[in-house]
Amino acid sequence: MDKLIDLIKKTNTEAYKQLGLHTFINPFSYLKIRKRGLLESFDFIYVDGIFLVKILRLVGIKVNRNSFDMTSLAPKVFSDSTKNSKNIYFIGSTENAIARFAKVIGSGFPEMLIAGNRNGYFINEGEREEVIQNIVSLNPDVVIVGMGTPFQEKFLIDLKKGGWRGKGFTCGGFIHQTAKGLNYYPKFYNEYNLRWLYRIIDEPKLIKRYLLFYPLSICLFTFDFIRCKLTR
Repeated sequence: MDKLIDLIKKTNTEAYKQLGLHTFINPFSYLKIRKRGLLESFDFIYVDGIFLVKILRLVGIKVNRNSFDMTSLAPKVFSDSTKNSKNIYFIGSTENAIARFAKVIGSGFPEMLIAGNRNGYFINEGEREEVIQNIVSLNPDVVIVGMGTPFQEKFLIDLKKGGWRGKGFTCGGFIHQTAKGLNYYPKFYNEYNLRWLYRIIDEPKLIKRYLLFYPLSICLFTFDFIRCKLTR
């Protein structure tokens, strides 16, 4: 927990410009990787989700919401990459979704250099390793991975172990959301921090995540934080 908090404090609003592995925590992802020891391998950790932001602010940690979507970091990363002639490789979601995503993102950012894209599913570990080695050989400047937690975190870590040294971001559901249109969240839901509600409306299968797993995760996060402070 100490390392996690230190990484959160380190991750300022300009961190997306720096090389290394970048990921995001929200109540659901924290629940998924809480005991896996994955977060320690990342260089920057952003807080995605207004509930977690409020909890951290209550305990004196100044943090703002950042997520990899068009309401937050995605356009900044794309603009920075375009400005500096850096190419981007996208991997994640289904074959149909990544194909639609490529058209949408290409139309929205016509000057962006795209090194390639691929769906986020593998037949076996052998194919996964081949994809990692292919990306390493392509050596894109930026890799954006949308496979869901913990698979996307593991993929970026293994990509780095394979010898790639660029800038990597996890992006959760960004690819399949953006496949529906460049601006996934309607203005009202974004303005009032109700993105979670819109996701439930758009994907009803997420009801369990928000109504059950989120409260559980917030309780666990609070417990972990307090225990860490008491044992220091």
